[in-house]
Amino acid sequence: MMRTKLLSHALVVLVIAAVCADAAPAAASDVTGTWSGSFQSDHSNMEPFTMTVVITTDSSGHLVGVSDLVSECVRGIKLQVTVNGANVVLAGSDPEGDSMTLRGTVDTSGTLLNLRYIVNGSASGKCETDQGSGTLGKR
Repeated sequence: MMRTKLLSHALVVLVIAAVCADAAPAAASDVTGTWSGSFQSDHSNMEPFTMTVVITTDSSGHLVGVSDLVSECVRGIKLQVTVNGANVVLAGSDPEGDSMTLRGTVDTSGTLLNLRYIVNGSASGKCETDQGSGTLGKR
């Protein structure tokens, strides 16, 4: 009888542990490094563009990125990077105040970012708004 109760309690503990393990948040993907790829606007009159982003950790422990993108709308964007499991957001602006946000996911291998972007280039008057999609591959 005592042994049956102990086994029952042990089983309950194992079930609770298994449920808690499944409910734990997914670990954030490691997105530090150099990423390059191409993007296509949803607007047919906009040219595709390529971009390289170098993501590092700053002195405060936050993820930051620097882009080499030079386009009609933005150039040299400094990005704040947030990762929640496989979800990734890169958002920032260039020195003239034109902003860009890229939002998407990192694949299971951790080497491909599938992203949607939106650019608000109205601060400089160069562009209004553009949006589209593309990918960045880890080099």
